Amino acid sequence: MKNVIKYLVTFLIACVSFGNVAFAQDTVANYDDQIMLISEDTEAVVENAREEVAETTEETLSISGSLGDFFGSMGISKIIMDWGAGNWRYLVMIAIGCLLLYLAIVKQFEPLLLLPIAMGMILTNIPDAGLFHSELFAGGHVHWAEMAEDAGLLDYLYLGVKLGIYPCLIFVGVGAMTDFGPLLANPKSLLLGAAAQIGIFLTFLAAIAMGFTPEQAASIGIIGGADGPTAIFLTSKLAPELLGPIAVAAYSYMALVPVIQPPIMRALTTQKEREIEMKQLRTPSKTEKIIFPIVVIIIVSLILPSAASLIGCLMLGNLMKECGVVDRLAKTVQNELMNIVTIFLGITVGATATAEAFLNVQTLMILCVGIIAFGMGSAGGVLLAKFMNLFLKEKINPLIGSAGVSAVPMAARVSQNVGQEANPSNFLLMHAMGPNVAGVIGSAVAAGILLSFLG
Repeated sequence: MKNVIKYLVTFLIACVSFGNVAFAQDTVANYDDQIMLISEDTEAVVENAREEVAETTEETLSISGSLGDFFGSMGISKIIMDWGAGNWRYLVMIAIGCLLLYLAIVKQFEPLLLLPIAMGMILTNIPDAGLFHSELFAGGHVHWAEMAEDAGLLDYLYLGVKLGIYPCLIFVGVGAMTDFGPLLANPKSLLLGAAAQIGIFLTFLAAIAMGFTPEQAASIGIIGGADGPTAIFLTSKLAPELLGPIAVAAYSYMALVPVIQPPIMRALTTQKEREIEMKQLRTPSKTEKIIFPIVVIIIVSLILPSAASLIGCLMLGNLMKECGVVDRLAKTVQNELMNIVTIFLGITVGATATAEAFLNVQTLMILCVGIIAFGMGSAGGVLLAKFMNLFLKEKINPLIGSAGVSAVPMAARVSQNVGQEANPSNFLLMHAMGPNVAGVIGSAVAAGILLSFLG
């Protein structure tokens, strides 16, 4: 019995011990599982932390890189970083543009065109603005394939200059605002307008002697006509690389007519000649005024087809004004059309004045030769008037000959002012308007002659 009890107790002790061992093993296993779970969670937390740090670092680098790209793309950065490569010239051109704005706004020198020219000059010299690309018009041709990919706003607007559209539209407006009555009343004044164009051809020869090509020399010589649209038209055809300097010179000298002409007029005339009084002009009939533009278009175009576009547009505008049956069209070309085209013409011509094309010795030579051309044109009309007085019974006041340049009506007003200085009772304005409007025709004809020979 004792042995049975002994074995039973031993069995119970063994069962209890086995259960404790199993429980201990389960507990240890649970602890292992928890430790593994804690380890996995810790690794996940660490990995998430690493990812967050990496993302933060990438964002910091991205912001830093973006700021670097932003500052690198700034126009002023381009100028400073490449200062030694000549980018300082952009600042010089911007300063010149601001000077022209000052002359246009404060001094009121040809503000209608000088202001948009100055603004175009400033815009085209902003590095990487991409508004104008001179290479799209290199070689005197429009590179249409590149235009589709790289053209900026001013490139598209410049097509109006390159294709000769804007100057012709300007001439329609000029014709509609021009009165050819004084020319019809005194046909001799047509000769004075023609004589003033001598400056164009003398300057043409002088420019060739200075080393310019014939095409460039013709474009420089046309400055002597003091006709901005004609100068732009001819230069865009023959020497587009000089368009910026020539346009600025032409319009600047037109604005300086009251400064340039009086000393020349006084130097070439005597006090007695300046005191000559001229009789009042007759008033041409409406029929004469209507027939005149038609006759001029036909005769000039048949003799000189290359001038047909300019002369045709000029006389078309004048016919609209004089015929009296299309008043709405005449007012439109005088105002809305003229104003819109003037804006486009000015800003695109200014855009051609890039630092590379403008800041060089050649530009300085153009400015110097241009003022000589203008002076010779003014002198040509005065000298012819003095020569005509040798044969005329009714003497011509030689001062009106200086108005033969195309600066309408400023040149005629200068003749009036200088004449009244010598003789307060002298009224030369209407007499001077004859050579003045004749000069508009003369400069267009001169451009046509040069274009027919060199175009």
